[in-house]
Amino acid sequence: MGTGGSQEAEYDLAAGIPAGTYHLELDAVIIQAVDVQFDLLWRRGTTDTTLVTFGEHYEPLGGGSFDAQPFEYDEPTTIAIDFKSGDKLVFRYTGTNAAVAQAYIPNGDGSLSKGRIPSITLAK
Repeated sequence: MGTGGSQEAEYDLAAGIPAGTYHLELDAVIIQAVDVQFDLLWRRGTTDTTLVTFGEHYEPLGGGSFDAQPFEYDEPTTIAIDFKSGDKLVFRYTGTNAAVAQAYIPNGDGSLSKGRIPSITLAK
């Protein structure tokens, strides 16, 4: 993801989630230096509640390598989700300060690109 672009992934919730720490494995291929903001949102209808938000600056590996780089974060929240049917958990990432649209690419190839498929472990 590069400047001004964002992507979202929505997941239907089946139960509430307590306040606590979310563990995020966000291995990615970095094509060009980029700043990325990550958000975990609780979506109820048209209302979004921010659970976690943080940002990171990334640099490419260089030398023509397009292998995934390992990125792992533990992010706390004080907000518990009191589940209602139709609630969603939304993961969004937004890129800034890059000249190309695909400066940050989540690793969808897993071990084939020497990384892990991105995943989120919910607060317990």
